[in-house]
Amino acid sequence: MYSDILVPTDGSASMEQVLEHTIDIADGRDVTVHALYVIDDRAFLSMDDEMQDEVLENLRAEGEEATSAVRDTLEQDGIEVSTATQRGKPADNIVSYVEDADIDLITMGTQADKYEQNMLGSTAQKVVTKSSVPVLTVGVSESE
Repeated sequence: MYSDILVPTDGSASMEQVLEHTIDIADGRDVTVHALYVIDDRAFLSMDDEMQDEVLENLRAEGEEATSAVRDTLEQDGIEVSTATQRGKPADNIVSYVEDADIDLITMGTQADKYEQNMLGSTAQKVVTKSSVPVLTVGVSESE
């Protein structure tokens, strides 16, 4: 049923919880997990070009580290992994990646600040709303 699973990562320690679910789903199946890190460039578009380049390079390195951590964890369980780093609006890039890579399922964390008022974080909420495939959200806290 699932041959390609997308795991958007932000590199936080809470990704371990998301990966536990991903591993459980992928275990015993012929699955490729795609680890995607999206550099949200909206926050620094007003910076001067030189500073933008420096920030972008730092975020690219962070993305490489985040996707490598996902790859290392999943490969220990014998799961095939593909990694990618993109730049743009996270929710939009995640949804586009689903279409481009023929993804069957998304597993992602959600870090809503006020769980009672907003059950999903804004990125997860947008992905759930726009995705053409099922989305498994894992509630995680930033402190974990």
